[in-house]
Amino acid sequence: MEKYLASFNLLSAAEINYLAGRGQTKTLKKGAYFIKEGSVCQEVAFVQSGFFRSFYHNSEGEEITYCFTFADSFVTAYSSFISQTKTFENIEALTTTTIFTIPRADIIQLEQTSINWARLFKMMAEQEYMKLEQRFILFLKESAEYRYKDLLHKYPEYLQLIPLGYLSSYLGITQRHLSRIRKSVMN
Repeated sequence: MEKYLASFNLLSAAEINYLAGRGQTKTLKKGAYFIKEGSVCQEVAFVQSGFFRSFYHNSEGEEITYCFTFADSFVTAYSSFISQTKTFENIEALTTTTIFTIPRADIIQLEQTSINWARLFKMMAEQEYMKLEQRFILFLKESAEYRYKDLLHKYPEYLQLIPLGYLSSYLGITQRHLSRIRKSVMN
């Protein structure tokens, strides 16, 4: 986490160390939840190892996977964290996952007491917005095969670990269609 935060070139070593002293390391077993729908998000976590999927239930009660969060990035139920309202999403560990959690109260305190932290949080929010926009445009503009290849290119080490049902849901296709795509990509 310290290396990730330093990469923004905004925080001093002392500021980064201060944050490192505010949180705690937790291990979640495969299948455990960082947050479940109906809860109010009170923390942010840096994923040190493992990865998560974020999903919601549609009107028919089906699980729709809309995001994967891999190591060396932050995860939270962002809307709930900001608005302090119940979340619609679930964030589930797909592997044994080690995270470093930081309470919301500490994040707010940092933001209010340091312009550097306020700038960092703004930059991180902007990056998340751009990732969301890219995913949205990719979903509307490109084929499922292209989206699969893009995911394969960016995260080859994780793709084999994601169950096909979650991956097909993320890509917006059936498992059968995903199997055809995977077969054509391998040839």
